[in-house]
Amino acid sequence: MSDQSRTALVTGGVQGIGAAAARALSDAGVTVAVAHLGAGDHAKTFAHETGMPVFEWDVSDYDACVQGISDVEEAIGPLDILVNNAGCNKDVMFHKMDHEDWDIVLRVDLGSMFNVTRQVIGGMRNRGFGRIINISSVNAAHGQAGQTNYCAAKAGVEGFTRALARESAAKGITVNVISPGYADTAMVEAVPDKLVEKILEQIPLSRLAQAGEIGRCVRFLASDDAGYITGATLAVNGGLRMG
Repeated sequence: MSDQSRTALVTGGVQGIGAAAARALSDAGVTVAVAHLGAGDHAKTFAHETGMPVFEWDVSDYDACVQGISDVEEAIGPLDILVNNAGCNKDVMFHKMDHEDWDIVLRVDLGSMFNVTRQVIGGMRNRGFGRIINISSVNAAHGQAGQTNYCAAKAGVEGFTRALARESAAKGITVNVISPGYADTAMVEAVPDKLVEKILEQIPLSRLAQAGEIGRCVRFLASDDAGYITGATLAVNGGLRMG
């Protein structure tokens, strides 16, 4: 099976890293669909610019994922590649965090790993091929004040990935994580300038990542060239955390 005959879904795929991943996969000849929730004009613009089919549902809702994946596969065929990129953050110091701040981040960032992946893993196993690429964060291992919910969820993503990689390898499915550092996306744009300056001082490459740089890493892990890589965490953080 060549890249040109494969299909992919990117969740959280109309902005930032997700959009860059979708474009990179499409550039490789993959037929790509994207999913989002509440992206509004961004979703319309992305669909208009790329021609990719765009779907809207809540990845934290299991039943919505059942229907959403069914709709995607009806549109583009059984999925060969899944990029679990959808996520959110509710940053607040833990002693001020309420249950909703905790729960929504765990449901979206970690619960979606089950909700979405569960819908495609059976088909991948039956066909003997799959590429699952999960987006984590440097802060899963690095830690960050005000992000106990986010860091816990992203650390869970990495554990989920390694376990599923072991379960799936014999069926021709690779499962990997990309762990970005700070990228030039809307999430970082919301960070106060003084804090961004402090972050940049800690990054050996002294700049934010471009979304396209991360998107091309997704494309690599989805390709035949990465067929011997599974259970790995690919750090794309400019040297912020090494080793």
